[in-house]
Amino acid sequence: MSITGTLIVQMIVFLILVGFTMKFIWPPLVKALDERAGKIAHGLSAAEHAKLELANVHREVETRMAATRSESAAVLADAERRAQQIIDEAKARASEEGARIVVSARDEALQEAVKVRESLRAEVAMLAVKGAEQILRKEVNAQVHSDLLTRLKSEL
Repeated sequence: MSITGTLIVQMIVFLILVGFTMKFIWPPLVKALDERAGKIAHGLSAAEHAKLELANVHREVETRMAATRSESAAVLADAERRAQQIIDEAKARASEEGARIVVSARDEALQEAVKVRESLRAEVAMLAVKGAEQILRKEVNAQVHSDLLTRLKSEL
């Protein structure tokens, strides 16, 4: 065989091989590549969608955290105000109680002073009666009378 015949036979075999490949091998290969490209495109769009959703969620979290911070600051301010109010009320009650105790102690001291005065009056009256009794028992003598009064003064 000559080279030209071999080349023609090889061309025919090559064309049959190209035709067979184009008919049976190429369509499933293109279909698989298209499916793979579709999956990649879908994955990329899902990733982009997830990225946008993450950004939205992040903004929402920041908004909620800001709201929570402001609420907690308001609660803290309210608690501090209430604590100061309770302290002021306690101080007022303590002041009133202190004033009441002072008045009570003053009244008690006055009552004790009155009791002591009454007791002293009774003792002075008793001593005066005793002194007068002793004076009357003795003879009326200025010196004895003066000594009795001095002794009476010392007893008082």
